[in-house]
Amino acid sequence: MTGEVDLKNLIELIIRGGWPGSIGLPIEQAALLPTEYLNAVVDDDVYRIDGVKRDTSKMRLLLRSLARNESATVTNKTLKNDVKSMDDEDIDANTVASYLDIFKRLFITDNQPPFSANIRSSVRLKQAEKRHFADPSLACALLKATPSGLLGDLETLGFLFEALCERDLRIYAESFGASLYHYQDYKNQEIDAVIELPDGQWSAFEIKLGANQIDTAAASLLEIKRQIEEEPKGKPPVALCVLCGMSNATYRRPDGVYVVPITALRA
Repeated sequence: MTGEVDLKNLIELIIRGGWPGSIGLPIEQAALLPTEYLNAVVDDDVYRIDGVKRDTSKMRLLLRSLARNESATVTNKTLKNDVKSMDDEDIDANTVASYLDIFKRLFITDNQPPFSANIRSSVRLKQAEKRHFADPSLACALLKATPSGLLGDLETLGFLFEALCERDLRIYAESFGASLYHYQDYKNQEIDAVIELPDGQWSAFEIKLGANQIDTAAASLLEIKRQIEEEPKGKPPVALCVLCGMSNATYRRPDGVYVVPITALRA
């Protein structure tokens, strides 16, 4: 048993982020740090990186578009169109690519690469990265998210919660030499997170905010595993796990799928 979880506490963890300086601060003060960090990076660090002056207003528009598409596998073209539709501003495709490269070099973004291991020879896998900020609090700052606002927008909260989980999974996986990916094929089957060990063994994770979604997530993982096992050279995952927000116990289901609350995740 891991104890009861309060949705408001989870929301505060997302907005607060993983900044050591925020530990112990009231949430209202902690939420200011990622905003000021972004301002400092855009206003100062972007110029220092190569001495080139850039349109910081368009950089901020692109950052807001990335926040609206947190935890999604959207293309550069989609981001360009999103800026046009939401902010009524045109931004050149080459500029989008250039700014995205700068965000990556300055560690503002930390995208999740696709799982490209040859586990299913008969199915073509998508090769798009999943968009992430280095910390979900940066997306919250750009969206001007508040605890009360996210309580009333569970769809956005779901994407931000996924970002929180995948940030932690990456940190813990890298602590023992493993890597974090995601899985998506052209049959519209997805695995939120894949952790691959140095020896090639891998585990599959579905991420769900509500405990009422555990059964559906487990069924999805088991179906993909079954299909991989039917491949002549299929290499199925060694473990299946549902990482859940509103769950109060860590356990192994009768079907073999593990359920782990995000509050119990440890290296």
